[in-house]
Amino acid sequence: MRMRKKKNAEARLSACSEFLFEKTDEPMSDPGACIGKPGAAVFLEIGAGKGGFACGMAAKNPGVAYFAMERVTDCVVLAAEQAKETASQRDDNLRFIVDTADNLLKIFKPGTVDAIFLNFSDPWPKKGYAKRRLTHRRYLALYMNLLKVGGIIRFKTDNVGLFDFSLEEVAAMGLPIDKMTRDLHTSEWAEGNVMTEYETAFSSQGVSINMLEVHKPEGYTCRIAPEFYDREFYKREQKIDFEANSR
Repeated sequence: MRMRKKKNAEARLSACSEFLFEKTDEPMSDPGACIGKPGAAVFLEIGAGKGGFACGMAAKNPGVAYFAMERVTDCVVLAAEQAKETASQRDDNLRFIVDTADNLLKIFKPGTVDAIFLNFSDPWPKKGYAKRRLTHRRYLALYMNLLKVGGIIRFKTDNVGLFDFSLEEVAAMGLPIDKMTRDLHTSEWAEGNVMTEYETAFSSQGVSINMLEVHKPEGYTCRIAPEFYDREFYKREQKIDFEANSR
């Protein structure tokens, strides 16, 4: 469902600017330091929506530097306002990034993230749109490079087709599955689960929530798709061989 345009969005966002991540000139080698938590574990949520999950997770994990990415500015308005309203319930450890997953390498250096959360991502149901799905193997490769060894990806969705697709992509990447259920709220992992706004609505209607968690094994390597690179910057700074990376 498309988010309705918010009135006075720019002014409302400005009033919550302390919860917005200010982009740096170069990718962050210590993301926690950018929000006053040097050396802290880093959690990254991709597709933050209205911010309920981000606020809940940041409160539950006060020692963590929590970054919530959302490409739709009108959603960020609501998320940042919720963060401001609930600020007294947590440390100052939450920032919203207004951007897309395609630009993650411009924000975080590889090996700097401890956990990635994907909640109720757009299923892009048309077959020709498979590469846009945030659990497509090209995105999984990106996430695996961003993660530290042992870092996790946790994915939740109500969409059975997307969940089946995600399982196939994880298998194709050779990633070990640590947790998997097609009914999260009746599973052994229900306790402590922080729900999103969508999850609350769907579960109240009796819809089962699928959940999958994988981790980055020791010695695991995979190639990042060239389209994720800012070619000139990364060719200069990290000596990326784009021709080899394209093969």
